[in-house]
Amino acid sequence: MAVLWLIAILAVASITALKVISFDMSVAASTIHGARAKHMAEMGIAIGSHPLIERTDPLLYFEDEQKQEGYQVTLSSEGQRFNINAIIAGRDTDLLNTMFTQWGMELDESEALVDALTDWFDGDDQVSIKGAEAEQYEQAGRLNQPFNRPYYNLDEMRLVVGMDRLEALQPDWRDWFTVWSSGQLDLNDASAEFIAMAAECPIEQALLVIEAVEGRDGIRNSEDDEPFKDVGSALALLGIDPTLDPLLTQRFTINDTTVRIESIGWAGEARRRTTLILRNRNGTKPALLLRTQEILP
Repeated sequence: MAVLWLIAILAVASITALKVISFDMSVAASTIHGARAKHMAEMGIAIGSHPLIERTDPLLYFEDEQKQEGYQVTLSSEGQRFNINAIIAGRDTDLLNTMFTQWGMELDESEALVDALTDWFDGDDQVSIKGAEAEQYEQAGRLNQPFNRPYYNLDEMRLVVGMDRLEALQPDWRDWFTVWSSGQLDLNDASAEFIAMAAECPIEQALLVIEAVEGRDGIRNSEDDEPFKDVGSALALLGIDPTLDPLLTQRFTINDTTVRIESIGWAGEARRRTTLILRNRNGTKPALLLRTQEILP
């Protein structure tokens, strides 16, 4: 009996040791793959940052099937999003109200949020009609707010009174905004939904702009793309007359000089994403505005 018990104990100990070794090997492999995936993402960033690399360049994609690793890089205009600082500085509250009400806010709620966003941005302590300054934030137990300056990042927008309500209605609101672009919406890069919102037109009309840019194959960032060379041509497709609609006209631009470079690297099952936002990428003095790294599931 003693021998049988000893054999059983040794068997359990052996199985436990094997499981521990297997777990350690899994952790080690995950660490190695994670580091390699990050390295691949950095390789993609290095290539994507080069001023001579175009969006259709085959170097933006690499895969080693044998090693199960690679990277994929996408280049896009940061002007494909709405610049919250430019909107508020330009006093274009109609655009924000249109956006927020389409997302499900009541008009009174939207106007209060727009005023609060403006009060956070401006440099004075005067409360807008439905806005919020220091007194309102102190009543909520929050000191030294608002900052009374332009937004440095989108996280600061979440601190504004009323943004929790907007986030509940539109969880992906961050995908609509930026603080890094030159200011206006880039008609060569923005989606039809964004263009329709800014142009106050049906989505079908905004799709005419997308179709013109994508060319005959209907694929963005392909060899036959035909980006607009002037804003007027795109505005004509949208039915906007610059002389009659100056407010709508000022919302648009083409070829924003701020570029978002996103590189996803992988190794085994590990995936990492590195994102760079560069201004004047093709100029003599490019400026790095933002760099982020993420672990992807």
